[in-house]
Amino acid sequence: MIECSLLLFVSTGNPYYLLKRRGSFCSTTRNCSCISPYERSNISALPKWSCVTTSKTSQEHSFVAQQRLETTPDSLVIEVGDGKKWALGTVMQKNFEKMIREAQDDICAAIEKLDGTPFKQDVWTRQEGGGGISRVLQDGVVFEKAGVNVSVVYGHMPPEAVKAASARGVTRDGGYGPDEKVPFFAAGISSVIHPKNPMAPTVHFNYRYFETERGLWWFGGGTDLTPSFLFEEDCSHFHKCLKETCDRHDVEFYPKFKKWCDEYFLIKHRGERRGVGGIFFDDLNDRPAEKLFEFAKDCANTVIPAYVPIIERRKDMPYTAQEKEWQQLRRGRYVEFNLVYDRGTVFGLKTGGRIESILMSLPLTARWEYDHHPENNSREAQLLSVLREPKEWI
Repeated sequence: MIECSLLLFVSTGNPYYLLKRRGSFCSTTRNCSCISPYERSNISALPKWSCVTTSKTSQEHSFVAQQRLETTPDSLVIEVGDGKKWALGTVMQKNFEKMIREAQDDICAAIEKLDGTPFKQDVWTRQEGGGGISRVLQDGVVFEKAGVNVSVVYGHMPPEAVKAASARGVTRDGGYGPDEKVPFFAAGISSVIHPKNPMAPTVHFNYRYFETERGLWWFGGGTDLTPSFLFEEDCSHFHKCLKETCDRHDVEFYPKFKKWCDEYFLIKHRGERRGVGGIFFDDLNDRPAEKLFEFAKDCANTVIPAYVPIIERRKDMPYTAQEKEWQQLRRGRYVEFNLVYDRGTVFGLKTGGRIESILMSLPLTARWEYDHHPENNSREAQLLSVLREPKEWI
């Protein structure tokens, strides 16, 4: 008797259901014979495949197409493996997936237009349920690295993931035992865009929707700017766009979420913020879900007008080798925050997320120097003063 479970991989528009077998260990790659032909389905239809061993402990095999995927599924709600099947395909889930897929298309098109380099796309699936679309532009003309990911995943949060998602003391596991896994659904778009020119700032945005099986739901997200050199007109433009968006929904949103952003992106061990902020919010469920959905959608649609004009102004500015080194030092701070404090990174790692997608936010290059301090009254020192004491930009 052979114990099997289904994995789904999408290739050139067609789904392939491939068997994963437990019980034997194999380190062979390409043309693996450890799983006999009758134990596979449609394996011959894949032009390239390999047998990938996940670990010696689990002794599992999975077949993965080794090709760039040219098409994507209509929905990432793919019921395979051991995924929880509760309440999948609700109106809010469908609307949120549609929104983030459209935002991904629009933002990638805007970045490609600026750079002239196409994004590489990977479609991936998650055995317990769901999947994602990762798009990355790397070593382009304008951008060192730009990633725009969407994911729709569901299954069970282990206790450590619940703890990571509850860092502010918000209850995510109401009604469950202390060691009980929490059935969840999560959909979101996440992006980090790192330009080459040190005069051009990095931008990050993330908008997400969560549900648990027993009726809890909330929205979260935000958009923030991380310059290496301070241009006050850029910061004012960026914050003005975000405030106008917030004000269309609630005039209290911008001051509240701006303050929240300044607090969240604090690199505690450095005593400085990652950047000049923007907006950040989480656990929003204080009004009808449809209204919060419209707010999240509006925020995602604000990324292009808030960011693209800044890049158009800065991408071709001259700079020195010393200024490039400072940018690399600031990129090092970016890495420190994301790996030490970022809740999204921790949650992805704790729930068995796709590593390449989770770490997409890290820059292609970064730098650390021992005991580095900028000169007094320099542009570098000017930036640090703002990162240590956030200011109002509008």
